[in-house]
Amino acid sequence: MTDQMRGVYSIPVTPFNEDGSVDFPSLTRCVEWCVERGAHGIVFPVNASEGPFLTDAERLEVIKAGVKATAGAVPFVAGVSGITTAHAVEYTKTAVAAGATSVIAAPPNGASPDLMFDYYGAVAEAAGVPVWVQNNKPPASPTIPTPLIIRILKEITHVDYVKEESLVPGQVMTELFAKTGDSCKGIMGGMGGRYLTDEYHRGACGTMPAGHITDAHRKLWDALEKGGKTSDGQQTVTEEAQQIWEQMLPSLNFEFMFSIAAYKMAFHRRGVIKTPVTRNPAAKPLDRLDVEELDRILDRLSPLLDD
Repeated sequence: MTDQMRGVYSIPVTPFNEDGSVDFPSLTRCVEWCVERGAHGIVFPVNASEGPFLTDAERLEVIKAGVKATAGAVPFVAGVSGITTAHAVEYTKTAVAAGATSVIAAPPNGASPDLMFDYYGAVAEAAGVPVWVQNNKPPASPTIPTPLIIRILKEITHVDYVKEESLVPGQVMTELFAKTGDSCKGIMGGMGGRYLTDEYHRGACGTMPAGHITDAHRKLWDALEKGGKTSDGQQTVTEEAQQIWEQMLPSLNFEFMFSIAAYKMAFHRRGVIKTPVTRNPAAKPLDRLDVEELDRILDRLSPLLDD
């Protein structure tokens, strides 16, 4: 477990100008802001970054910009999910060449178990750096059967980590830890950290949330790490961490409803990016009352924010 990637691995958004083009100055600020607010790592571009809605050329350019903005301060995990194995391999090669220290991939929709196994084998061979299996749920990507994740971790070199955000993430984490041994270097949760206290208790090494409240997530993580471990090695959730997590729940529930539109509006309201424009056609737009609600949530969350 040496050199384990651990902590809050924040996901910046991909900011857009009013005309829909990538706003690179805002992107640089967004990445730098997440690092300044305490992120232990940067994960980009993935679903929360509208990665699937970038062109291939844009994806390469935003990865280059993200790596440059991170400036080696923390690990940079590049999103390399592809609609085919060939796509994912090409994304992996360009990401590693651009300086990514790790990559993360979800399997293509419609992939069979055999295709999923070969997909991660090809990505790992192209990467030569630690690879994360992203286990999500439809419509984002298919849920990978737990026995297959175990096999992938045990049999494919460089596949060392899992981002687990399926329908029952805690139970999957527990089974993976029990059956993979040293083949798994760590598991992080997703979904904004909505289940982080339970995941931590089960052994999670961190969380990968959208980065708009990185400062709050960092305070929560620091409180969790104060808990230590029981005699049998189980991570302990402190009362301070439990209280912080409960204080964050209104924000986590709001972003669950609106996803990318919520992340971008929060970054915008906090002065990090120029516009909250989204490219994702599935994003639910916020109306005036939603923005007012978000402002109230951020105001009540202010004791955990660095603004």
